[in-house]
Amino acid sequence: MSESSSSSSSTLQETLLRLSNSITSSLAATSYTPPKTATISVKAFLEPLLTPTNSIKDFALACALLSSSTLINSELLSWIPNHLSSLASASFFELSQIYLTVFNNRNTEKVAELGLDCDLVPPEKRLLIELFPELVPILKERIKESSFDKSDEFDEFSAASARVPVGFAILAAYQFRWFVTQVDYPHLGKLCGWVIPCALTAVDHWSPEVKGQGMVSFAHLGKNVDAAELGGFEDVILDACCQNIAADDEVWDCVVEASITLMSLTQKSNPRSPWFEKMLNEMLSHLERQPRNKERRIAWLKSVDSLLNGVGLVLLAHFRRIFPLFFQWMHADDDDTIILVLKCTYVVLRLTWIRNSPYVARLVDKLALVYKEAALRKAREEIRANITQILVLLQESKGQHFNLAWDKHQTDPDLTNLNLSLSGNYKCNLDSLPSENSTQSSGIVQT
Repeated sequence: MSESSSSSSSTLQETLLRLSNSITSSLAATSYTPPKTATISVKAFLEPLLTPTNSIKDFALACALLSSSTLINSELLSWIPNHLSSLASASFFELSQIYLTVFNNRNTEKVAELGLDCDLVPPEKRLLIELFPELVPILKERIKESSFDKSDEFDEFSAASARVPVGFAILAAYQFRWFVTQVDYPHLGKLCGWVIPCALTAVDHWSPEVKGQGMVSFAHLGKNVDAAELGGFEDVILDACCQNIAADDEVWDCVVEASITLMSLTQKSNPRSPWFEKMLNEMLSHLERQPRNKERRIAWLKSVDSLLNGVGLVLLAHFRRIFPLFFQWMHADDDDTIILVLKCTYVVLRLTWIRNSPYVARLVDKLALVYKEAALRKAREEIRANITQILVLLQESKGQHFNLAWDKHQTDPDLTNLNLSLSGNYKCNLDSLPSENSTQSSGIVQT
């Protein structure tokens, strides 16, 4: 090794030692009481990763875990203060810069081997990407250690827990999620071969915390890769999402987001895909089991737009399950649910123009009632604006059929302003709507 190379390498080691000591000092000054339900000590887990003889890999794992505390609401990591999390993030960034000055050629080769162009990868991401193929398999195995023991058909849970405390799998899942979410488009697609197996292992785990981090990683993957980059994993991933739709409510929002994101990515050009049918039916079944669960319905209503747009006119086949839920949610106790379900109702109508469905008359009556009930709501103006938008769309698409349904409400004094809107005093932008002729020519069977 030349004198300059030796000096540079020494500078890197000195930087690693200095940064590790800084984090260690801050960690030591942070009070820590493990939760009663904890199976491990997180502080004791971190300390060996920050010893004077630690490697860059160990340091990266420590920084990943500490940095994760600002991204998640976890009992295991809630004791980590923001300043320590920020210090870990800044330290890894600083080490990355120094590393490139010493091992730039090596890093260039490693990153190029992954199919990435170093000129397009941000410098602060290059060390992380180099470490990715080495660290993610380690995290995958750590998650797998406390998974169900498929060989013990009588007591899978106990067999898994007895081998390794689940806390290690939870920490590995947080670290994995952090590594994945640091890489975005177009670079993440080249790392699918490492991300997908680990994410599948996480979502197959019995712990909701581990499962949730796997789903968050899948959601990020779906937003930052091209469908072709998923390779032969497409059906396996979608099946894993379907299998987890009925998972614990604490990960429902993660499952919904990941499922819909990946469906939109992989099936967007095929509204008749059996995956759309299966995914939508699984979600509706889960919602029907507890229609009054506020968190469950809000999470779904917030994310479902792209799924509805993907299904398109085929939504007609699901009306008998969708509208009973929508009608019930229109009378929810909270304004958020009402506004969200009205927006989703508009999307469904815009996509289907509702044809000659028997739901037209019932929907009109329901909207008139909700409009009047909104007088006592804090968000009454927004609720009423959404109802007006829906009714204008129905009036435009259904014509005389709508008029017959609305006739009974014409003289209701509580609907005077709404009647004025429907008479043409207020106009809705319908430029994006399909013509009724084009809808009728689609060949979809009416409901």
